Amino acid sequence: MARNAEKAMTALARFRQAQLEEGKVKERRPFLASECNELPKAEKWRRQIISEISKKVAQIQNAGLGEFKIRDLNDEINKLLREKGHWEFRIKELRGPDYARVGPRMLDHEGKEVPGNRGYKYFGAARDLPGVRELFEKEPAPALRKTRGDLMKEVDAEYYGYRDEDDGVLLPLEAQYEKQAVVEAVQKWKLEKEARLSGDKPQEEEEEESIYKVHREEPDEEESREEQGGEEGDVTFLAHVPVPSQKEVEEALVRRKKMELLERYASETLQAQSQAAKTLLGL
Repeated sequence: MARNAEKAMTALARFRQAQLEEGKVKERRPFLASECNELPKAEKWRRQIISEISKKVAQIQNAGLGEFKIRDLNDEINKLLREKGHWEFRIKELRGPDYARVGPRMLDHEGKEVPGNRGYKYFGAARDLPGVRELFEKEPAPALRKTRGDLMKEVDAEYYGYRDEDDGVLLPLEAQYEKQAVVEAVQKWKLEKEARLSGDKPQEEEEEESIYKVHREEPDEEESREEQGGEEGDVTFLAHVPVPSQKEVEEALVRRKKMELLERYASETLQAQSQAAKTLLGL
């Protein structure tokens, strides 16, 4: 037994010696960053975490991995990011550089900054997962309503039609229509001239019926005798009530206004005296 134990110890010593010579001794990363008290080792563990993050970010770009695998990779990346933050804080405690302030920004495979400075982040194909895509869709900005001042800035000579002739389309159309109107006017004038020379009177347009004309179904004998003396086609107007003139209307309005003023501002005694004076004067 002692001989076998000696052989095992010898083999283990040779194995360790071979690993030291080949430089293949792998030191395990501490579970807590606070357990590391050396700045070079803390820098080493930080670089190792960054390397693992880079590998997993490259893997998560493949959308064919499946929803569950993509979610697991995204969770692992976020866990490594938190661990990297612990090591950066530990490096700062060991009088090292402040990577949280001077470190580069985190970018995705498209070169865009990963949205969200804190909290949970999504990478690669994880951004297209159901329920995640809506988080990155930005709502369209509401259309700005133009004020009256903005609208007035766009008002120029063209708005009022002063440049309608600059396009070269309106003037030829107006000239064509003007020629047609002139030809029609000349033809009409010639026809009227020929009609006057031949002695034919042009047909008069039917006159509109006057709305003031009085139609009497059974006129009296006396009124019919009086109307026989007039010319045919005369229009008779009848006034069934006396119509005051414009001057009489103005005088009545003035008297009414005076009475209103007296009733409003004059006392009863003054009104009685005024009425007595009018009676004496016969007004």
